[in-house]
Amino acid sequence: MASIARRPDGTYRPRFRDASGKEHARHFKRKVDAQRWLDEQTAALVRGDWVDPMRGRCTFRVYVSTWLPAQPLRDTSRRTYDSYLRNHLLPAFGDRGLSAVTRTQVLGFRRGIEDKLSPTTSRQVMALLASVFTDAVEDGFLVKSPCRETLPPRPHRERVVPLTVEQVEALVAAAPDRYRALVVLGAGCGLRLGEALGLKVGRVRFLERELDVVEQLTLVPGAPPKLGPPKTRRSIRTVPLADVVSTALAEHLAAFPAGPNDLVFRSRTGGPVWPNTFNGAVWQPLRRRAGLPAARFHDLRHFTASALIRYGESVKTVAHVLGHADETETLRTYSHLWPDAETRTRAAIEVAFARPADSVRTEGLAHRP
Repeated sequence: MASIARRPDGTYRPRFRDASGKEHARHFKRKVDAQRWLDEQTAALVRGDWVDPMRGRCTFRVYVSTWLPAQPLRDTSRRTYDSYLRNHLLPAFGDRGLSAVTRTQVLGFRRGIEDKLSPTTSRQVMALLASVFTDAVEDGFLVKSPCRETLPPRPHRERVVPLTVEQVEALVAAAPDRYRALVVLGAGCGLRLGEALGLKVGRVRFLERELDVVEQLTLVPGAPPKLGPPKTRRSIRTVPLADVVSTALAEHLAAFPAGPNDLVFRSRTGGPVWPNTFNGAVWQPLRRRAGLPAARFHDLRHFTASALIRYGESVKTVAHVLGHADETETLRTYSHLWPDAETRTRAAIEVAFARPADSVRTEGLAHRP
């Protein structure tokens, strides 16, 4: 029960108990101030957003030490978070109490890192900071987050210029026998490099002309590559298998036999192909032989997307094939490749007015006097 008592020294001591039964009290010189504070606290209890001030004194460092291990992250994401915390967030906020961090301080921190880091990295660091404070609110350490409306705008993206059919053919022709089908797979199914290198033989269903993407090959510092979940939940998908890709994979497996549980693409020693080794030892020489000094393996995904868009596939279909987290990501990356409303309108009118030549000749004869 809440109450206000007058002390012998003339001050007023309001007190109340929280939901757990713990008593909280303060001292005021004026009764009106004591009543106002008591009303605020009891109202917050009724609303369900009351926070124990003592919990807000927990330092950012202590809270993060329990927060990070609890996050369901892929190994690569966990390493990135750990780096951002160690190099940027803990030096700035580590010894401060959670409730002592203000929005102004967060904005000042943002301005500082924007001078040192790339726009993309700055946004990622700020997004991580916002996630920590959002969860601190949910965990009952804070009433509200100091990171409200502090996230930098998305950095400008250069427009994707897809590879041409001729350029992809040049890359395929320049590829070594062991990796030629890998280039075809990247261009024909839009798989990420880790997904392609983590593809098992049993995941390729030749009769159904489909393949299942359920894992990817990931790198862990100080350890060999290992199979792990794909980038996002929607990266787990079934991708249609075109004849050109199916044929390339079948020829590859005929030349480099493997069992159902083996990886489709393996090194000369029979182990997994390290993504960074592939990039340095195979892809870089390959693209130079093809006369494409700036091409990346990831550009094969852009080729897949452009081919699907060119043949009228929907945003939903393109997003599914590429394994994007949502259709928004697809539109952000490829919206300029879809025909705009004016182009579609002109084409629709042209089709509406077009008549087969035989129909024109027949109608002309019918009306001839």
